[in-house]
Amino acid sequence: MSATIAELAALVGGEVQGDASRQITGAQSTVDACAQDITFAVDEANLRLLPQSAAGAALISKSLADAPTTATLSIPLIFVEDPLTAFCSVLEHFRPRRPRLEIGVSPQAYVDPTATIGPGTNVYPGASIGAETIIGSNCDIHPGVSIGAGCQIGDGCTLYANVVLYDQVTLGDRVILHATAVLGADGFGYQFKNGAFEKIPQLGTVIIEDDVEIGAGTTIDRAMIGATKIGHGTKLDNQIMIGHNCVLGAHNVFASQVGFAGSVTTGDYVMCAGQVGVADHVHIGDGAKLASKSGVHKDLPGGQAYVGQPVQPERDGMRSIMAMQKLPEMARRVRKMESRIEDVAELLSQLGDDNSPLAKAG
Repeated sequence: MSATIAELAALVGGEVQGDASRQITGAQSTVDACAQDITFAVDEANLRLLPQSAAGAALISKSLADAPTTATLSIPLIFVEDPLTAFCSVLEHFRPRRPRLEIGVSPQAYVDPTATIGPGTNVYPGASIGAETIIGSNCDIHPGVSIGAGCQIGDGCTLYANVVLYDQVTLGDRVILHATAVLGADGFGYQFKNGAFEKIPQLGTVIIEDDVEIGAGTTIDRAMIGATKIGHGTKLDNQIMIGHNCVLGAHNVFASQVGFAGSVTTGDYVMCAGQVGVADHVHIGDGAKLASKSGVHKDLPGGQAYVGQPVQPERDGMRSIMAMQKLPEMARRVRKMESRIEDVAELLSQLGDDNSPLAKAG
């Protein structure tokens, strides 16, 4: 598959500078592109990489049209408002998605007679759907998916291979669950009695609102009572742990290996980088941003960035990190000062001794 620069510009609504007739056959990153590929630059840092790239063309932000580096480029350019979005459109042109199959309900799947499957939904071989579960229209239930009893799944949902929904889990519309995600397992609730840990019944549920995407291997525990909830539009990466009775707001974004203990709540638009850990019953306010490996043990106001273990506002946290980096040098200086103090103490001791040579000389 190939396209001219002019055709690609029409596809993304861009303006061409250079040879609009050049043929392009693929889309690649700046580093990996060859002469038949188009690449992109969203900011000046990306733009400075282009002179060393072998790419045959580039999608450039209109805001960079007058940048000095732009003037040095000899390849055709397409100026657009949003280069990343435009690049994704071009990428899909060269690598079109496979068309969605329409297989219906496979005879190799197990569907309880009391379950309801909406029109246009595919249930692949090896899937299992429990009693009284309701699945909406145009969903894809891939091989090995296990859906318990009493679940409710909205329209346009995709459950990839080996996803597990325990009983009575609810998904809204257009939810995507990647392979091996587990929703609705018992929360980690025990009480210590008579020398042993006794299980506290976990009788709540999990509710996933519309347009949520949950990564591979992520686990979301059911509530002890009530519901563990994931707000609409929230995106969770792979291998994340959300404990029982957590309630996440809308449009949160969490990177891999984030871990929330039970009953954590968040506002809207909260961002967590990788390996953030949050203690139980903490609230994180709207728009908070937590740097990688932040350790949260108390409520955090929204609208600012945090870093560190324990977590601090970004400015204070960065000062602490810089101070930590200076500790080896500070330790050397302290040892040197201690040595000098010992020398001074020895001199003073000799001055106080009437028989010492130093005292007699004085």
